[in-house]
Parts: sequence; structure tokens; C-alpha cells
Amino acid sequence: MRVYLDNCMFNRPFDDQTQIRIRLEAEAKLYVQDKIKNKDIELIWSYILEIENSQNPHDERRIAIQKWKNLSTIKIVENSKVLVNANNLLKFGIKPKDALHVASAVEGKADYFLTTDDKLLSGVNRSNIIEVLNPVDYIKVLEE
Repeated sequence: MRVYLDNCMFNRPFDDQTQIRIRLEAEAKLYVQDKIKNKDIELIWSYILEIENSQNPHDERRIAIQKWKNLSTIKIVENSKVLVNANNLLKFGIKPKDALHVASAVEGKADYFLTTDDKLLSGVNRSNIIEVLNPVDYIKVLEE
């Protein structure tokens, strides 16, 4: 199984854990991380992850997230197909950077695109381009 985690997924364990939803999503993300480390799941990395992560003002977070590039099995670089797919996603109300994430996931042939962003979940689901899930819902898929 191949997955793409967007930037908010990588950052979820660093968010304020006092809210139950954030804590559950963080735990689910950590569970997915373990599956990636154990090579039960393949991770897709992309140039847009690289760009967004490089802009992270928190050194600890930026360094921790960057290490996931080395654990990825597929690395997507910018290309015309990704850009065309991203442009097509804009009509579903998806923001440009998010559209690049989704298009990169499609280019990497991800089985699932994982995000904690509700608006992105809604927009990508309307596009029917890839299966997108919140990490808690993805855990349910893994447990089936």
C-alpha cells in the first residue's frame, strides 16, 4: 500500500494536543509512521513537501519532518503532468499548494492521500481523483 501525507499530517504530532481530535489524529499519524518505518506502507515524498517544510520556522519540526524523505520509496519532482493535474484541481476549491500535493500523490500512484485538513478532504473527495482520508479513518482501513 502506498500513501501520501500532506504537510499538515507531518505537523500534526507537533500541534496542541489538548484537543481530543488533534490528539487522536496525532496518534493515528504516529501509527502510520510506524507502518512506514516497518515497510508495511510505502511513503511518497514530493518537491512541494520539500518546499513547504523548508519554510517551517520551527527548526525541530523542520528537521524531524525532513528525515521522512529518506524513508520514502517514491520521490515526485515537479513535471508538466503534476502541474496540469494541480491546475485541474483548482476548480474544486482546492488551494494551489494543496493541489500540488494531491497531484503529486496521483503522480506517485498513492492508494491514499492522508490529511487532517477538512476543507481539503471535501475538495479532493469532490474531484474523485484519489481516495483521501483523515488519519483516524485510514487506521480503520488498515485494520480491515
